[in-house]
Amino acid sequence: MFEQFFLSMQQDIKLFLFFPIVCAVFRAIFIQVYCPYHSLKGRWNVVWHCFRYGFWWGMDFNAYVFLLPLIFVSLPGLFFDGYFALGNSVRLAAAMVYATVLYGAFAGKMIFYNHFHDTYNQILRLGKKAEKHNLLDIFFHQDHGGWILLGLIPYWMLCRLCISFFLGLPSIGYPQFSFAGIAYAFNVLVCVGIILGFYWFRYGGTFSHDDKPEWDTIPSIVKKDIFFAKATVDDLVALEQVKKHKLNDAYHHTDEQDLQSIQHTVWNKDVSLTAYPNPVYAFKRIAKGPKITKPSHIFLLVGESYLQQLFDPEFACLNLVSGGRKLMDDPHTAMLPNSLSAGIISRPSIVSLMSGIFDAGLELNEKEPFWKGTVPTAFSLQLKKLGYTSTYWYGGNVTYGNFNQFAPACGFDRVMTATDFCGPHAPKTWVGVYDNVFLERAAELIQQTSTGGPEFHFVYTTSYHGPFKIDLQKYGYHTEQVMPKAPEDIKKDTSLQKNLGTFWFSDQAVGKFIDTMRQAYPDSLFIVTADHAVTMTELQATSLMKRDCTIREQHCPVFMMNHRDIDQQIFAGNTIGGHMNIMPTVLEMIAPEGFSYYSLFASLTEKIDHIVTPYHWLRKNAYGTYENDFYQPLGEAYGRQEVMEGPNPYMEEYHAWKDLTGYMVRHPELLQPAAELLKN
Repeated sequence: MFEQFFLSMQQDIKLFLFFPIVCAVFRAIFIQVYCPYHSLKGRWNVVWHCFRYGFWWGMDFNAYVFLLPLIFVSLPGLFFDGYFALGNSVRLAAAMVYATVLYGAFAGKMIFYNHFHDTYNQILRLGKKAEKHNLLDIFFHQDHGGWILLGLIPYWMLCRLCISFFLGLPSIGYPQFSFAGIAYAFNVLVCVGIILGFYWFRYGGTFSHDDKPEWDTIPSIVKKDIFFAKATVDDLVALEQVKKHKLNDAYHHTDEQDLQSIQHTVWNKDVSLTAYPNPVYAFKRIAKGPKITKPSHIFLLVGESYLQQLFDPEFACLNLVSGGRKLMDDPHTAMLPNSLSAGIISRPSIVSLMSGIFDAGLELNEKEPFWKGTVPTAFSLQLKKLGYTSTYWYGGNVTYGNFNQFAPACGFDRVMTATDFCGPHAPKTWVGVYDNVFLERAAELIQQTSTGGPEFHFVYTTSYHGPFKIDLQKYGYHTEQVMPKAPEDIKKDTSLQKNLGTFWFSDQAVGKFIDTMRQAYPDSLFIVTADHAVTMTELQATSLMKRDCTIREQHCPVFMMNHRDIDQQIFAGNTIGGHMNIMPTVLEMIAPEGFSYYSLFASLTEKIDHIVTPYHWLRKNAYGTYENDFYQPLGEAYGRQEVMEGPNPYMEEYHAWKDLTGYMVRHPELLQPAAELLKN
């Protein structure tokens, strides 16, 4: 019986071999038709990695061409002789169905790209509400739909011929064994090999689901080329990505709905947003005059999950923040004990900090129009008006998330990726280069490449991100030396120690970087924050907490500014703020009187009543999120874990900030190149 299975299984393998070739041919046709270059000379390495990576990514679907016939043809064929005899006919019929699906997906992608200059994206979902007769009319009279349908005939003929050829290839005969034990061992090895082989291909040449190919991990050499990055994605994979991501509500809004919503946040209520060419222009502000000596260098340091919780007195026994504490305790540092990030995960925060509008879950960094233009609120763009050149330093690979495209569009003059400038042998986590190596090298390059003029450096670290696998002892982390006064259960918890130790490791690197830059440029302005906070789940069960993390602890990043001309008074008594207050605060500190700029939020040099983001809200006496109706009251009168219930406040602002971003996404023609915005 196993001999029959052994031969039948090989037919499934032969069938499997055909479809990666089909996908590669479709990829080649797409490149041939839409390639924007006159020649591929000098790009053959990009082409190779495009096809190589696309092959493995396509295994998301193609691997099942082996598995499904194995389950539904080869295995039943062992028990039903008649069905076994029809095996190749069943395989051929099923393969023709799959080939037809691939053809349809490819033809649709070619049409979609012709109309939208993109592979399948969320616009596809809008087709549900489109006039179907109009779509058919466009298909047949504009997209040559008749020829596409007729093309199925030669395509079917060719596929049938090729599939029959593959199925007709000679099989390896079942070996003859003199001992039954050896035969059983061989059979087991074949079965194990089948299982491992399927998962190896299904997971893109790995045995780990987490290491499967995805958009972020497209090779950098390909990702830097917009066209070939898109060509890498097989058509069914692209459709799967669209299906996985629910269409944001912003795509369903009308312009009138959004403009009416945004109007609530504009301080000049007498002027309609329709009077502006772009609603963002309604957020124009005039600087009142400089409050500090203009710094030669501005550093916006964003630490991965650099949360305020571990700076709180309750956690002082852990001694994890000596690097950042030195700056926080400096008399020339202004800090906020309560703040909000612009996003609850990394990229929305970084996008919002760069662009000056909330990402709002619309993934602006992934949208091609935002690689070519931006909005007048962009941070580095407005600093450029004050003479600053700007550099984005990322501890990982900037092509992940397309920040190699998005950051320059926002006005950055340079985009530096640690996986390049730290060298191929730099120690890395799966996210990026170790913070100590990244920040030390970045500090060296900042000094070596100094322009002599004012500079803005946006620096974003990566190491404090699970899984925590850094060899901490190698870098000086020894539990008893770092936290001798910590509870014993924390000291002995190996998993927790890896977590806390990595935070300490990152904090030390941040502190050293700040010291180095302060020594090199004593007049620097430092802004230190996190991309977002994080829930310290493992710490909750310890004797130090014995409770759940509070809303504040889950959402409060570090927030401090340092310059030799400031102290806590610069924040005008504010104890709350957020990421979107950073840009206007910097501009109000350094810009001359009368300087005009654009910002959704006010400077922290003015009294702030409350902060609202697309995710959460904050006022002086309470923290809340828009996930539910519970909020955490703040103040000495309330216990740390006290929670209250009530309707969410500031709903008009909550909707307005999301609607503003949605409006810009639906109107990419309003985005302008940085060079054009500088003229205004």
